[in-house]
Amino acid sequence: MTDTPAPAPAAEFWEARYRDSGRVWSGRPNELLVREAAALTPGTALDLGCGEGGDAVWLAAQGWRVTGVDIAVTALERAAVHAAEAGVGDRVAWQRHELGDSFPEGTFDLVSAHYLQSPVALDQRGVLRRAAAAVAPGGTLLLVLHAGWPSWQTEPPFDAEFPTLDGVLADLALPDGGWTVETRETVRRASTSPDGVEGHREDHVWRLRRNQ
Repeated sequence: MTDTPAPAPAAEFWEARYRDSGRVWSGRPNELLVREAAALTPGTALDLGCGEGGDAVWLAAQGWRVTGVDIAVTALERAAVHAAEAGVGDRVAWQRHELGDSFPEGTFDLVSAHYLQSPVALDQRGVLRRAAAAVAPGGTLLLVLHAGWPSWQTEPPFDAEFPTLDGVLADLALPDGGWTVETRETVRRASTSPDGVEGHREDHVWRLRRNQ
C-alpha cells in the first residue's frame, strides 16, 4: 500500500503511536499466521513489523527461534515483556530497524510480514523484496496485507493504493522456478469499527516456499 506521507518521519510517527497509548494490540497472534504457519517445522523465523510481539511470542511458543523487528522502541520494550511473561524470552531476539533503511542480517526458515502498511512513507516494494531475499532455501515467505478499507470506513482517513494478489507477486520479481506459491488468496473477516459498527474487511495472503 502506497500512502500519502505524513509530516512526521516514520520513526517519530510510530513511536508516538505506541508511547501515547496503552497496549495497542491484543497480544494474540494474527489468525492467518496461525492458519498458515501451524504446520511448518519450527526453525528460525523473522517477524517484520512485530509491534508488541503477539506473532513473535506465538512462534516462539511453537518452537521457533524468532527475531522480532519493529521501528518503535516502545513497541519492542512491550514485546520483550510479553515474551518474558509467556516464558519464551530466551527464544526471541528484538531488533529495531527502520526497514526502508536497514534490515536484519542473515537468512531465516520463515520470514513473516503481516500488515506491513503505513500511513507514513514506506518503501513497501523494497522491503518485501529484501524479505524474500532473507528466506533460506526450503524456507517460507508469508505475507498478509489489507486489500482495502473496512466496509464501515465510509470516509477513508487518507489516500491509499492497496495491493493486488498479482501485483505483489510481480513486485517481488522472484526468479522463475525459484519459488512455489502455496497460498494466494483473499480472505474476508469480520471487522468492527471503534464505534461498534459491525462489518468486514478483506486481506490478501501469500505463502511462498523457496525451492532448494
